[in-house]
Amino acid sequence: MAAEAKSRELAMIGEDGQDDIRGDRARPIPRISIQAFCEDPRTAESVQVAADDRRLAKAHVSVHMGGIEAGVAHYQESPTPNLIIIETSLRSSELLGQLDRLAESCDAGTKVVVVGSTNDVLLYRELLKRGVAEYLIAPVSPMQVMESISNLYNDPNADPVGHVFAFIGAKGGIGSSTVCHNVSWCMSELLKASVVIADLDLAFGTAGLDFNQDPVQGIAEALGSPERLDEVLLDRLLTKCSEHLSIFAAPGTLDRDYDLTADSCEIVLDVVRQNVPYVTVDLPHVWTSWSKRILVQADEIIVTATPDLASLRNTKNLVDLLKQVRQNDRLPHLVVNMQGVPKRPEIPIKDFEAALDLKACAVIEFDAETFGQAANNGQMVEEMSAKAKAVQNFRDIAMTISGRREHKVEKKSALAPLLERFKIKR
Repeated sequence: MAAEAKSRELAMIGEDGQDDIRGDRARPIPRISIQAFCEDPRTAESVQVAADDRRLAKAHVSVHMGGIEAGVAHYQESPTPNLIIIETSLRSSELLGQLDRLAESCDAGTKVVVVGSTNDVLLYRELLKRGVAEYLIAPVSPMQVMESISNLYNDPNADPVGHVFAFIGAKGGIGSSTVCHNVSWCMSELLKASVVIADLDLAFGTAGLDFNQDPVQGIAEALGSPERLDEVLLDRLLTKCSEHLSIFAAPGTLDRDYDLTADSCEIVLDVVRQNVPYVTVDLPHVWTSWSKRILVQADEIIVTATPDLASLRNTKNLVDLLKQVRQNDRLPHLVVNMQGVPKRPEIPIKDFEAALDLKACAVIEFDAETFGQAANNGQMVEEMSAKAKAVQNFRDIAMTISGRREHKVEKKSALAPLLERFKIKR
């Protein structure tokens, strides 16, 4: 794909006054070592919470108490890491003196972030002269820590990293793939930005069928040799379905075993997200090290459930886990699918939401005829029937997870021109 087009599309993330989907600017941190020396336990807690976040999953972080004095003493006998975070309450002259002592022990390439209590422009300038990378005013939040580190290790002039949306079903066969594919199509059509669907159900994936495609190669080849994947090979392996939508199709055959690793999935998705603004991952209903890592590290998670007891239990387990391991992220988005199946006892939506303490972002009514016909035709629901009830559901989900608003055209009455003339006369 052309570099100019890719840059333009990636730059679209953040329009409408948003720096990214959530509004924070923290991006994934590379594999670096970070050591923090704090004075206040609250600062140490903020750094530790940041260290446990998915954005710092590759970094090695250690937190110590004792402030700048402890740091200076420590590095007189130990090599310095990639990044040192120092907290101090010293006055300007004393602080600068301690930093000069720290500089004597710092290895080339080591960056220093200072957390201080003085809001002083002159001090800030002096710190910059001494090579300090960033100065933060205490108290600091985990997000401030992450944003500060992200700014140091991500080129602000480089293309922003695309967003990954992970779709998973609370149980098998409840339409998570259908939701993923239709939402992805809506996103590509409404935002006019490139979207790639990564179908990770290698043996039974339906992305190729749903878009009436039969690709020879796809995501299995990339996962088999992830180190070979680059922009050129990615273009060859993707199957273009429309101007803005491509699929990373699964083989959908049983002639070989598919033993995925968490590292290979992470490498492949990292390459894809560097080349397109939006990546939707269609996860099979399995629980493995690689599926868990994709969920934990995704920017947004969409859980599809049906209004029954098994779905409720599984969704609750997922939500509880993700609350624990993704404390600085939004809760998963809940989609209740196939509501109103004839003669099937169902849990009322309000009770379903109350049990999860999570409101559904969409409730999709059961419509076997429309969905079945669309699947048989290899079409999306909106392509086959623009008036279907589910169309607005898919559009709403697409806009919600991408942090955008759908610009609706206001319908005017046929009498509008006459009424306008009447207003002018009055």
